Amino acid sequence: MKPKSWIDFAKWLYSKTITTSIVALILAAITLYYLIQSGITIVQILAVTAFVALLLIVGLAPQMSVLIKRYEIMVREGKLWKEYWLYILIWIALIGWGAKEVFFP
Repeated sequence: MKPKSWIDFAKWLYSKTITTSIVALILAAITLYYLIQSGITIVQILAVTAFVALLLIVGLAPQMSVLIKRYEIMVREGKLWKEYWLYILIWIALIGWGAKEVFFP
């Protein structure tokens, strides 16, 4: 594999942030639908998500200082909620759904 080709592809893909986000959200919804239809519970899905998130932390940890600085600026300017409101609400809904399944089966 050529790393330069992958970087060029990533630049192209993420240069269209709104389109990329919408397509990813639609694909996530379709994937969630099929996972639920196959008999996997939301608790199992969230458990796998936690596992993958922890693996991502391993790779992202060296770059976190840059990301934290960016988010500190966004918080200071009051832009964090404005830019991530949909993402935050989706996670709250998923975690609420999972908590409901665990505590009120």
